[in-house]
Amino acid sequence: MSRAHQQRSAHRDRRPHWHRPLAGVAALAAAMAGLSGLGAPAATAAIAGVSARAATAAAPVLVSTGKPTTASSIEASGFDAAKAVDANASTRWASAEGVDPQWIRIDLGSAHTISRVKLNWEAAYGKTYKIQTSNDGTNWTDVYSTSAGNGATDDLTVTGTGRYVRMHGTARGTAYGYSLWEFEVYGSPVSGGSDTTAPTAPGSLRATATTSNSVSLAWNAATDNVGVTGYDVYRGATRVGTAAGTSYTDTGLTASTGYGYTVKARDAAGNTSAASNALSVTTQPASGSGPAVPFGSHTRPYTAGTLKPTGAQGTLDQKTIDYYTHWKSAFVRQNCGNGWYQVISPDADHPYVAEAQGYGMVIAATMAGADPDAKKIFDGLTKWTIDHPSSVNPDLLAAEQDTACRSVNGGDGATDGDMDVAYGLLLADKQWGSAGTYNYKALAIKHINAIKKDELNPSTNLLKLGDWSSSGDQYYYITRTSDWMVDHFRAFRTATGDSAWDTVRTAHQNQITNLQASYAPNTGLLPDFVVNTNSTPKPAPGQVLEDPNDGAYWWNACRTPWRIADDAVTSGDAKSLAAARKVNTWIKAKTGGDPNKIAIGYKLDGTQISAGSEAAYFAPFALAAMTDPGSQAWLDALWNKMLAAPIDTSSYFSASIQLQVMITASGNHWVP
Repeated sequence: MSRAHQQRSAHRDRRPHWHRPLAGVAALAAAMAGLSGLGAPAATAAIAGVSARAATAAAPVLVSTGKPTTASSIEASGFDAAKAVDANASTRWASAEGVDPQWIRIDLGSAHTISRVKLNWEAAYGKTYKIQTSNDGTNWTDVYSTSAGNGATDDLTVTGTGRYVRMHGTARGTAYGYSLWEFEVYGSPVSGGSDTTAPTAPGSLRATATTSNSVSLAWNAATDNVGVTGYDVYRGATRVGTAAGTSYTDTGLTASTGYGYTVKARDAAGNTSAASNALSVTTQPASGSGPAVPFGSHTRPYTAGTLKPTGAQGTLDQKTIDYYTHWKSAFVRQNCGNGWYQVISPDADHPYVAEAQGYGMVIAATMAGADPDAKKIFDGLTKWTIDHPSSVNPDLLAAEQDTACRSVNGGDGATDGDMDVAYGLLLADKQWGSAGTYNYKALAIKHINAIKKDELNPSTNLLKLGDWSSSGDQYYYITRTSDWMVDHFRAFRTATGDSAWDTVRTAHQNQITNLQASYAPNTGLLPDFVVNTNSTPKPAPGQVLEDPNDGAYWWNACRTPWRIADDAVTSGDAKSLAAARKVNTWIKAKTGGDPNKIAIGYKLDGTQISAGSEAAYFAPFALAAMTDPGSQAWLDALWNKMLAAPIDTSSYFSASIQLQVMITASGNHWVP
C-alpha cells in the first residue's frame, strides 16, 4: 500500500512531552519563579507586563495563503505544493520519498519584509533545513537554519526581505520525504524601495509552433539592474499567463483564428518593462495535422531540479535536430514498396529488426514539428508493423525481416520492439489524433494488451524475452533489463486504465533496487539478463541467450541508465531517481569525470570488459547525470562528447540510442 494512502493522523506529533510549551501565564510564571528566584506573584506580574506590551505591537500579517507555490517534487497526485498554502490543515504538500535535498517555494508576488515563518509538519519532517528568501527566485539568502528539527510545528521568528520564501531541506527526519500541512509566511509588502528601474523589453517575440488550439511562444531574455523575476504574456490587452523563463504556450484557442501577443518583463520590486514587439499568429485549421507537442515546444516540463546541458535552449534543440537529420539520412528507408518505411539495421543479424522499428516510431512521433515528414514516416512504419505480424500473436510485430522484407526466423515477436511500438503509437495519438488513416489509439491498446497476454510472465509480473517463450521452457523465468521501460508502463496504465500496469511497474522497479543492492552495491550497474525470476532473481551465471557476458553490463544493459532516467526526469519517482543517481555516482568517479574513459562493458563490480568508445555506452550516462544536482560539469562533458562524436552510419544501435538520449537531454522527451 502506498504511504500516501496510509492513515497517519496518530503520528502527527512525535515530540517528547518535555519539548511541549507550558500552557498559560500561570505555568510560565511558575517556570520563571523556579529559574529566577522570583516569587510566583512577582513572576506573574512580570509576564503580565510583557503580555500587555506585546498586545500593543502590530501583529504580523499572514501573506502566503493562496500564493503561487512550487516544489522540487511531489509524492503523488493530490500532494502538490499549493496544498501547503491553502489554509486547510487537512491537506498537505509531500515530496518524493527517500530523496534529499527537497524544497518548497512561495512566490509572494512582490518584495516583502518577512518577520515570521510557521511550518506545520506532517509525519515526514525536516531534520536539517533552512528558511531562505530571494528577490529573483535564483539567488537565496538564509534567514534561519537548523540541524535539529524534530517535527510538529516550528514557529520561527526571522528577519529578511524578498519576493520568494522557501523551505530548503537537506536531511529528512524519517525514511519518507518532507511534508507540510501548512507553510505560513508573515510580513508586509515593501513600501517604496530604492529599485525604481524597470527591466528592458523582451526581444524577438516569435512563435515556435502552432496547432489548431495553441500557440507556442519564445522571446529573448530581458535585463534588469537587479534581476528579472518573470514575464507576463498578453493576448491583446489581456494577460493570459506568466513565465519564469523565455517561453510559453497559450492553449484553449480557436482554429483558423488570428491572435496578437506581447510580453513584458518584471523585477522583484514590481517594476514592469515596456512591451516586446507585437506578434500576430494564426492557429491552424481544425482539420490540420499539426502536432500537439511539437519538438522544441517544451510544454511538458521535467521534475524540478533536473539538470540540462549548459547552453541556450534553442541551441540544445538545434543540435538534436542536426543529429536527427543525419540519423534519418543514414537509417530511414522506403524499401520493398507497399507504402512502407523502415529503419535499417546494418549491425544486426537481419536488415530489419523490431527494435529498430520501435525506435523509429518513437523518434518520428517525438520529432514532429521539427520534421515536416514526421507523420508520413510514422504512418509508413505503422503500416510495416501491421503488415508484419508476429506468428504467435498477430497484434505484435514479427522481430526480423530479410532483404525482401519478409519475416524470418520463426516470425515471432521480441518484447523490446513491441514495447516501443506501443509507446510510439500512444505518442502519435497525442500528436495527431486517431481520426486519420490509422487509429493510433486503438492500435496501441491492441498492442499493449497483446504484450500483457504473451510477453509478460503472469506469475512474476516481469517481462519475458518475447511472445515465443511459454510456461515450461527454459527461458520462461528469464528477463532482459533493457526491456524495463518504466515510463512506458506508466503510459500503458494511462491509456488502458488497467491497474495491472501499476503492478508491473512496481515489480520492475523493485527488481532494479534489489539487483543494485545485492549484486552491484558499489556501481548500480544492471546485468543484460536476469534468471530465476520465479524464486531468487539474479544476474545470468553465463550465456543464457546471447553471450558469455549475459550476466554483465553489456550490449543490452548499456541502455538501462537511459531507460531508468527517462522515468526519473519525467515522473520524479524516488526509486527511479535513486537508481539513476547510484550509477551516475559510480561512473563519474570511475572515469574521474572524463567521458573518454567510459569503456565498452563492465562486470557488475565495475571491472572493465573491453576498451574503446561507443555511443551506446557513453551516451546513456548523460541522462543519469541529469538527476544529480552536483553533476552539471559531468553532464556538460558527456553532452560535448556526444556532439563531437560523428554518427556511426554502420550502427543503427549506437546512433539510435544517442539520438534518443539527446532528445531527453535537450528537454524534449515526454510521456503520453
